[in-house]
Amino acid sequence: MANVFWLLSKLDLRSLIDILLVAGMVYGVLIMVQGTQAVQLLRGVILMALAVSLFGSIAELTAFNWLLRSMGQALLVVVAIILQPELRRAFDRLGRAGGLALWSGPREVQLDRVVSEIATACHRLSEQRHGALIVIERETGLQDYVETGVTLDGLVVAPLLQTIFYPGTALHDGAVVIRGSHIVAAGCVLPLAETIVSESHLGTRHRAAVGVTEQTDAIVVVVSEETGIISMARNGRIVRHLDERRLSTLLQALLRPRRDGRRDQDAERQRTSSGGGSSSRERS
Repeated sequence: MANVFWLLSKLDLRSLIDILLVAGMVYGVLIMVQGTQAVQLLRGVILMALAVSLFGSIAELTAFNWLLRSMGQALLVVVAIILQPELRRAFDRLGRAGGLALWSGPREVQLDRVVSEIATACHRLSEQRHGALIVIERETGLQDYVETGVTLDGLVVAPLLQTIFYPGTALHDGAVVIRGSHIVAAGCVLPLAETIVSESHLGTRHRAAVGVTEQTDAIVVVVSEETGIISMARNGRIVRHLDERRLSTLLQALLRPRRDGRRDQDAERQRTSSGGGSSSRERS
């Protein structure tokens, strides 16, 4: 206890600023990875490192402190490898910070039109049992996936989406990527989910939808080729058994910017209140 009071007595303005800067950096990292699957792991690593370092300093364990300093750099490399998808997503968000919102001001009219066209296309594809995989870009850039497909530059309209996913066409097996009000690419290849979907009958399209939403903040709409069921995936979670109205409501809630920054929470409440769909969460 005497050592603690001694440390506190040595604090000056410079030391206080130093501590606040470190605390601010840690808090910023936690905010950037908020909502990802690895946030609990990162919090645990930080808390453990702080506790062990504090214990070693107070107890004046020379050999233990040397071991901690030697392992520090190796531990950072291990954490960076484990959190690679989350770090990539976080830095992408940081690079886009301060940019214009995807749907803002007069563009809200475009949002209504795009959502309506997507919902209409999915409804028609569902009736015809034509499989579809539609990826809607948000803050995280999807250029890596766009480059795996065929570049397009067409307005989002239901007939075009139906044509792309018509069985037998060259691009019907891949994913469509939508950026703003345009279809930027078709026939794109998406990463499959690293874990197994809890509902075993879900196929490759659903695994790809979950996979890309585990690594980005994209929204993915899936139409099952076998059953015609419309599903939507985000944040590694898939919601199934949607109809045209429920799909439109969810997309509106997720894509329209909120002043309080709570789009996802509002969308979840909207889904619950509308009684829409069942959801499944993949387990690591």
